[in-house]
Amino acid sequence: MALNLDRRPVLFVGGKGGVGKTTTAAALGVELASRGERVLLVSTDPAHSLGDLFSRPLGDEPEVLFEPPQGGGALMGLEIRAEEEVDRYLTSVRDAMRAFVRPALYSEVERQVALTRESPGAAEAALMERVAGLVVEGPERWDRVIFDTAPTGHTLRLLTLPELMAAWTDGLLRQRERADDAARAARVMGSAAGLGGQETSEGSRDPRIDRLRERLLERRRLFSQVRRALLDPAQVGFLFVVIPERLPILETAMALATLKEHRVPVLGLVVNRVLPAEPLGAFLEARREQEAHYLDEIRERLDDLPQVQVPLARHDVVGLAAIRAMGQQLLS
Repeated sequence: MALNLDRRPVLFVGGKGGVGKTTTAAALGVELASRGERVLLVSTDPAHSLGDLFSRPLGDEPEVLFEPPQGGGALMGLEIRAEEEVDRYLTSVRDAMRAFVRPALYSEVERQVALTRESPGAAEAALMERVAGLVVEGPERWDRVIFDTAPTGHTLRLLTLPELMAAWTDGLLRQRERADDAARAARVMGSAAGLGGQETSEGSRDPRIDRLRERLLERRRLFSQVRRALLDPAQVGFLFVVIPERLPILETAMALATLKEHRVPVLGLVVNRVLPAEPLGAFLEARREQEAHYLDEIRERLDDLPQVQVPLARHDVVGLAAIRAMGQQLLS
């Protein structure tokens, strides 16, 4: 059985660490590019191996990984580096904060930004903002955006972060509105008491406050768009990669249950590194017997998903020819 990706512009390839997500994502990208699609392959895993797979260094801007000889399609790749995203984001925050304080307080701004850089969740928040932009804007430039995601636990947090971030920005907006209401009330009371206070007209509001409010609203709209996209089967599909071993099967079953709870569309399952049918000798025949048990468990526990099996290769899947051969197995 082959995978049916339809025309979904955004694909997530995930699973437990070490099951072959990067290789699977790359194989899909090469095959789709060979079919004439313009594909962006994005690695979000902190331990990037996408560049290693193609034997070339990658940065956080798209670079050509493969162009088919017949033309028409292309595969581009990038590796999102969370620390660089944090630095970029906090630089913009620092510049915005400095616009609101006296120069004497600049050192305090720097201290707060430095503390934020080391706070739990800072890297994930910055990563989510970059991924959000690619989910929303990527299909405007590419036929397909494929995310080679981190191990499953990270992926599930990635999928639920839009709700958390929306709640956070809503909270900041409510705080800002309460502060504005209090300031207006104080000005009115001061004016009534003859203390020289004066209600500020709508046209004389501090433009810096308006810019801050608009920035927060932009982020809220972005995460709302991402949330809608993640739940739209016409826009997003999730592929799981699993190998016929106990722990990957258990983790995949739990992850599937969570995705179903969140109504995230799942396209199918890639069962990777299945032993070939040819005779293997006594040692590997014993492994095959164990593998058969786990393949039965995959069919029993995960049988509501389309599945494609990828045989264990004689050698590591490295180089364009091997990657493309795997892509043809997945989609043919």
